[in-house]
Amino acid sequence: MQLPINKEDPQIMHVDLNSCFATVEQQARPLLRGQPVGVTNRISKYCCIIAASYEAKALGIKVGMRRDEALELAPNLIMTETDPPKYHYVYKKLLNILSSYSDNVVMKSIDEGVIDFHGTRQNINKRELSEIGYEIKARLINDVGSWMRCNVGIGPNRFLAKVAAGLHKPDGLDVIDHNNLISTYKAMKLTDLHGIAERNEARLNAVGIMTPIEFLNAPSEVLRRQVFKSVCGEDWYKRLRGHEVDQHSSGIVRMVGRQYVLDIRRPSDQEVRTRLSYLCETTGMKLRYRGLCARGVMVHVRYANGDSWYERKMFKSTFFTNAEVYRRATLLFNKRPRHDFEREIGISCYALTPSNMSQISLLEDINKDVWLTQALDQVNNQYGEFTITSATSYKSKNVVKQKIPFGSTQYFELLLKSG
Repeated sequence: MQLPINKEDPQIMHVDLNSCFATVEQQARPLLRGQPVGVTNRISKYCCIIAASYEAKALGIKVGMRRDEALELAPNLIMTETDPPKYHYVYKKLLNILSSYSDNVVMKSIDEGVIDFHGTRQNINKRELSEIGYEIKARLINDVGSWMRCNVGIGPNRFLAKVAAGLHKPDGLDVIDHNNLISTYKAMKLTDLHGIAERNEARLNAVGIMTPIEFLNAPSEVLRRQVFKSVCGEDWYKRLRGHEVDQHSSGIVRMVGRQYVLDIRRPSDQEVRTRLSYLCETTGMKLRYRGLCARGVMVHVRYANGDSWYERKMFKSTFFTNAEVYRRATLLFNKRPRHDFEREIGISCYALTPSNMSQISLLEDINKDVWLTQALDQVNNQYGEFTITSATSYKSKNVVKQKIPFGSTQYFELLLKSG
């Protein structure tokens, strides 16, 4: 039997800040308002744009475009570097606003949050969700600034709420339910559906599915066996009809690390090592924030001529301190070829397990490492990151900027915890 469209009143709200980083920069710097703005982690000739204002998008500027390519399209493009404290401030404000309506709030990324209103409608939020959505828009302007805008989508499941949030950018508010679901799909392309990019579009086209309506009407068995060849096909069958399949997250972290494009064209060995030390220090911090320790390390290098090299090793013992991450990474880094200058370096820790920092060891040296690390973390949490840092990474403290992690709120949650 065909699964019917979900006729439940929409209870899910998706809130998406418009061109978040670029808009925050325009809010903080009024002279940028109305101007085409591109944001990058560090300005250089070939840096990539990670966020673009709507004025820049109107000129054809896209996320991921190189700076030199963007300037050809828009010579008046204003480039600015990321400023994490600003985004942390806005993230905290948005989280506080959303959390005031329900205990069930999930930040899907730095600039997107989902409110589940199930269980709140009878006793707390009896108003129409569209009214609450407009109130959230007004509170964002009042709490952050007049230039801030957000899209709000309301639907019976997380998927349709996100689709609704993208229908009328910027500053839209839309509701999708059983009454307008068909007409909404008729006005869209397959790639307008969140999760359907070129590869999945080709899979659907291969079995004759060319439009969202044909996608909706496709039997579950066809989607499972012929298109996605997994249970994902059944998920899509339910998702398109407004039934929830996306509320669960495994929360499994498989790898923690950092990478960095070197700021020096012809770096010395010492300069590369101090950058590597800093990356190891921030990786150790991430491990401990997650409550994890690692057994494996991988180091990779990309050279100026385009060649790449990597080395990985699994160790017998676990580790979580900054010093141990750097020591083990150095063992691998020393094996790298020396035929050219390093252009990019990276460190990753894997084979992750829950941390044993809370367990007292029979070995006094291990206990001393744990207690010293905890003391350093407490000082840095209270007085600011890297107030106390290793001598090997000190010179990189003000050079290697925190990369803004798309699709993850880990860095901002860490700032909230430490602040």
